Amino acid sequence: MEIIEEVEAILGYGETCDRCLGRFFGKRSFGLTNEERGRALRITRELAANVPHREADHGSCWICGGELYRVDEWAAKVVEAVQGLEFETFLVGTKVPPLVAESEEMVWSDLALRDPEPLKAEMNREVGKAVSVLAGKTADLKRPDIVVILDLSEGTVEVQVNPIYFVGRYLKYERGIPQTHWDCRACRGAGCEKCNFTGKQYADSVEELIGRPVIEAFDAENAVLHGAGREDIDARMLGSGRPFVMEVEVPRRRSVDLAALEEEINRNADGRVGVHLTGWADRKTVQSLKSDQAHKKYRILVETDASVTPEEFGAALDQLKGVTIRQRTPIRVSHRRADKVRERQVLDIQCTGTQDDRYWVEVVGEAGLYIKELVSGDSGRTQPSLAQILGRTARVVSLDVVLVKTANEYGE
Repeated sequence: MEIIEEVEAILGYGETCDRCLGRFFGKRSFGLTNEERGRALRITRELAANVPHREADHGSCWICGGELYRVDEWAAKVVEAVQGLEFETFLVGTKVPPLVAESEEMVWSDLALRDPEPLKAEMNREVGKAVSVLAGKTADLKRPDIVVILDLSEGTVEVQVNPIYFVGRYLKYERGIPQTHWDCRACRGAGCEKCNFTGKQYADSVEELIGRPVIEAFDAENAVLHGAGREDIDARMLGSGRPFVMEVEVPRRRSVDLAALEEEINRNADGRVGVHLTGWADRKTVQSLKSDQAHKKYRILVETDASVTPEEFGAALDQLKGVTIRQRTPIRVSHRRADKVRERQVLDIQCTGTQDDRYWVEVVGEAGLYIKELVSGDSGRTQPSLAQILGRTARVVSLDVVLVKTANEYGE
C-alpha cells in the first residue's frame, strides 16, 4: 500500500490528530517530530486529492483524545509531584488506557504498518523533554534516580524513588546481636508481651545499628543490609570486618557525605558495631556480593573431655586440615534451613594456644562451613568432626570471625 493510501485509510477510522497520524510512520525519516511528520502527511494527501486543507481537531482525536497536546500540563504535574525530592536524573513512564492501546494496535494490524511508534513512547519522550527544561534535570533511561509514571486514565503522576546503595565493611564487637532484624517468634512482628510490644526477637541488630543514622541522613523510609554471609548471633565479627552493601529505600536526599555518615554511624553504635564505608554501589553489587563465595577465618575456643592431651588435640586437627567435610543441616538451624547435606573444605586449621584447659583454634574454611558442628559433630550429622576423630566430646565455647575474604582476594 502506498503511503498516501495508508494515510487515507488511517483518517478513515476517525478524527486523528497530527501527532497520532505522524506516530503511525514514526520510524520513517529523521529530524522530524511526529507532529511535523503528521502535518506533512496530511498536506501531502490533500495535495494529491486536490482537496482544501483542513486543520485537525486535536481534542477530538479518536486515539489519544488530545492527550499528546497536553504535554506541558503533564510536565507541570511531574514537577509538582517531585517537590522535596533530591535527584539529578529521571525517567518518564506512561500507563496507557487499554482502549487506546487496542485502538492503535488495531490500525497497525489492519494496515500492516511497519514503522509505527506507540503512544506511550511519544508521551515518555515529549514529557521527559519538557520536564528537563522545567526542572533542569537529565533524563536517564538506564539508572535514573527517580521514575515518574503518568496514568492517563486517572490523570495522576506516581513517583518511584530508586534506592541508593553504598558498600563497606562492618565489625560487631558485642555478642548477642543478629545481623538483621528478626520478628518476634511469638507474634511474628505484631507486638506482644513477650517482645515488650516491639515486634522484635532481639532489641537491636547490626542492620538497625547501622541503618538508623542512614535513614536519618538520607531522609529515607528504610535501610536494608546485604552482607557477604553472616555470623552467628553469639559470634563477634572482628579483623577487617565483613563486606556489606546497604540499600537505602526511598531516599529524599541523595547527596550524603559517606565519611561524615561513617563517623555518625560509629558514634551512634557506641562501640557495639563499627563500620568503614568505602564507596557507592548499585544493585549489581548486591548480586555480586551474594554470589561471591567468601572464605572465612575463625578464632574459636574449644572445650574437650579433660583426658584429651595437647598432643592428641593437635594430631586430631591435622587430620581435618584440607579435608572436605560432609555436613547435614545442623539441628540448631534446621527449623529455618533446608535439610540437605553440604560439602565444604577445611582450608587450614591449627591450635594457637591454651586457656584454662581449653584450646584456642584458628580455622579457615569455605563459605558455608558450619564451625560449631565441625567441632562437635552435631550427633553425627557432620563427618568427619573433631569430636569424632578424638573419640570424645568437644564443643565451641566462643567464636569470632576474624577475616572475610572473597574468592578474588584469594587469587582464585
